[in-house]
Amino acid sequence: MKYSGGALLSSIRLEHGADKNLNAQLYMAIRDVILSGGVKAGERLPASRTLANELGISRTTVINALDRLMAEGLLEARQGAGTYVSEAMNAERPAPGPTPQRTIADKEPRLSHTAHHFTKHFTPRNQLPTQARAFVTGLPSFDTFPMAQWSKLAAKHWRNDRNLVMGYGDPRGDPALRRAIASHVNASRGIQCDPDQIFITGGAQQAFQMIGAMLLNPGDRVWFENPGAIGAKNSLLSCGADLVPVDVDDEGISVADGLEKAPHFRMAFVTPSHQQPLSMVMSLRRRFALLQAVEEADAWVIEDDYDSEFYFGGQPLPTLKSVDTTGRVIYVGTFSKSLFPALRVGFILSPPSLVEMFERVSISSQSGIANSLQATIADFMDEGFFATHIRRMRQVYAERHEALITAARDKLDGLLDVRRTLSGLHTVGYLAEGLDEGEGARLLDEAGIAVSPFARYCLSPIDRQGFALGFGAVNPQEIGSGVARLAETLRTLQRNKSLR
Repeated sequence: MKYSGGALLSSIRLEHGADKNLNAQLYMAIRDVILSGGVKAGERLPASRTLANELGISRTTVINALDRLMAEGLLEARQGAGTYVSEAMNAERPAPGPTPQRTIADKEPRLSHTAHHFTKHFTPRNQLPTQARAFVTGLPSFDTFPMAQWSKLAAKHWRNDRNLVMGYGDPRGDPALRRAIASHVNASRGIQCDPDQIFITGGAQQAFQMIGAMLLNPGDRVWFENPGAIGAKNSLLSCGADLVPVDVDDEGISVADGLEKAPHFRMAFVTPSHQQPLSMVMSLRRRFALLQAVEEADAWVIEDDYDSEFYFGGQPLPTLKSVDTTGRVIYVGTFSKSLFPALRVGFILSPPSLVEMFERVSISSQSGIANSLQATIADFMDEGFFATHIRRMRQVYAERHEALITAARDKLDGLLDVRRTLSGLHTVGYLAEGLDEGEGARLLDEAGIAVSPFARYCLSPIDRQGFALGFGAVNPQEIGSGVARLAETLRTLQRNKSLR
């Protein structure tokens, strides 16, 4: 009986000691040969003993791989005659026709209007950071997190009833966590609210998408800080929003510029406690002007309070939510900066008028964050560990901020004007005139330094060039050495410019 031993054996390459076991490797190798037409329907495979001897593996490994292929219908066993490639392979694969001039893979997929709008205007976030280095943004300090306390609380909740640990969570959020958050924002941010107004989300970006999907129609105009937060920008674009780039000055978003560009707007997105990325704090006068404009336009405001806990510039200004008397502000918070980003837990604090709708949307479309994770965060807050951690990190970040300002003053004069900030994990540096932020960012990345050019955050170009500089993730010594490499690279950029 003719069989395909030569073709089959010559195509199989097994790697002993690889991450994928020999059983899986052999299964994939035979499967690929069959699907590619290397062995035809009706051809007999070598006996399992022959395959084992020729490949230098156990017969059990071969039998397991062949059994799996039979279960998938690619092989069939004939009583007393051996193992064959299934005859169904002929019936299921159409005969090749003439080569098409253009395949479906070559064509542009037809997208919805919203998806086309989104993909045309969104900003790629690239690889989100996972390791600390100077001057990465978006990462808190990992080395100072109280992991021992966190681990004990997490282990306690993993020992709970399996139905609770392994089942779906409440789409609105764990009641204990909602109570803990309501208590926290009342004590630390001056916001009076009921736990029923809190809705737990899979991070802040999911919160923005949920708000946009609920309140925006495609084409609705949304005031957006320019420059502004990339994740929020992409989330609102994905909902079909028409984002209006509104200028930012030393007091925050320019209400006058917003009214001139789009007096009939549906929503405004702001980061008043620590503007992303330019780092200023919105003045109280500007907050009241924004609330007045929102009320007159019958619009809504998303207040992204992403790192407000780390205010080290004296007494912080009140949140926009805390001075909102008309119920127009939707407050969004996250634990990505106050704890760590892998949690992917955020929350929406809804105005009373939207609570019922947020509840209906949550129950209808959310599956809930893991119960054990929410319970761990709730205990971490209720037992006082969260408040202690925030107080400690406020001091740590103030020290790291001061280390950056001191090193920049010593080494970056005439190259990069690094500004003080009052809160958060990042500040900004403005490049000397004539230096290009895009080229500078590329050279700095090659030197092992992470910076974020202003252009990445912009809906429309702005007059100044520079970088957002994170200081929260690395210690003062690493900040000092990072500034030295930053200065050296920018001097090279400056010399290259003068030679042109």
